[in-house]
Amino acid sequence: MTNRRMVKLSKFLALILRHQPERFALELDGEGWASLAEVLEIVQGLPNFRWATRADVMAVVEGGSGDGKRRFEVEGERIRARYGHSMDQPVRYEPCSPPELLYHGTSPTVVEGVRREGLRPMKRQYVHLSPDCGTALRVGARHVSHGERPVLLTVRAAEAHEAGIQFFRADETVYLAERIPPAYVEFPVEPLATG
Repeated sequence: MTNRRMVKLSKFLALILRHQPERFALELDGEGWASLAEVLEIVQGLPNFRWATRADVMAVVEGGSGDGKRRFEVEGERIRARYGHSMDQPVRYEPCSPPELLYHGTSPTVVEGVRREGLRPMKRQYVHLSPDCGTALRVGARHVSHGERPVLLTVRAAEAHEAGIQFFRADETVYLAERIPPAYVEFPVEPLATG
């Protein structure tokens, strides 16, 4: 299976499991789970994905879309996106205790807004945070204009958690929070390079 096909399949799964399940008459429960059989039926019913088998979907679930990220999970006969939902109904996760520090990469154009309002989920349900600087900078690089470098923000997560901010862990590289007030965000003096 070509990597390009698997990337396309991963993007389509993100569309139906994160952003527009209603467009395909797919019903998600309160935790974002859908029937794996229904998802396969939708996928295989589209001309661009008639080639996709259950094994292909499972390969994407296991991180086989090229970058090794595990964006989806399967439990029994159910499938869901681990994070990144933009639907009105929030997906629920079990609260967790975060590490002392978490990181968020973003565009330099939004830093002043973050200084005033903190980190907000914008078009998603949660703020996405990374346990390491490198991952945060790679994510932040997706949100910058050509020629810009992402800004690395440090979140004093343990301190925020002690103050009552809830954190959730979507997977080993993604922590979530509904909002991070500016009091818990540290700003660098200058933007950092992604290199």
